[in-house]
Amino acid sequence: MANDADKKQGDGRQDDGEAAEQWELVNTPLGEKWSGRTRYAAAMFFYKREEMSAETLEVYRICARLDSEDPLPIIRDRGVGRDWLKRIGFE
Repeated sequence: MANDADKKQGDGRQDDGEAAEQWELVNTPLGEKWSGRTRYAAAMFFYKREEMSAETLEVYRICARLDSEDPLPIIRDRGVGRDWLKRIGFE
């Protein structure tokens, strides 16, 4: 049986521990094996929490098979995800 930390809170959002883990994963270093897919999976977490736009998530999807491709400049160049770029500290 799952403990309380593993359960969703009443508003449907998962606990802060899960968000912190997903934040680390969305920032997985470029070039590591499977890192593009890892970043995409973590991006999906933030999208489902309505903390990322569909257009931003699409860039992560496109980059998912490209472990060395940084999605952040692409997001910037497309003119989407300004809030996400600010949150992640990309200028």
